Amino acid sequence: MEHIVTVQDAVTAFADFMEPTAAELEAIEREMPVILADIDLLDAHIVTLDRTPTELDNRRIRRARRRALAARVALLNQSDAGAPVVA
Repeated sequence: MEHIVTVQDAVTAFADFMEPTAAELEAIEREMPVILADIDLLDAHIVTLDRTPTELDNRRIRRARRRALAARVALLNQSDAGAPVVA
């Protein structure tokens, strides 16, 4: 009979080396407004899954979509501000 073993020890043995770097954490922090705006947009859509959207639901979705787009534009503008200008 062959025993089935897990590889949990092998996977967790390197957990200390798999932590995110400071640069990765900073990138996540920079993108957090976009992530939160996308969550709000998903929440607005989820509310309408089991019913016909009302006018109030449609307005909520439009506002959430505008906020998500504005957050993406702000993130792009931040990254463009730090980029060197190439003429």
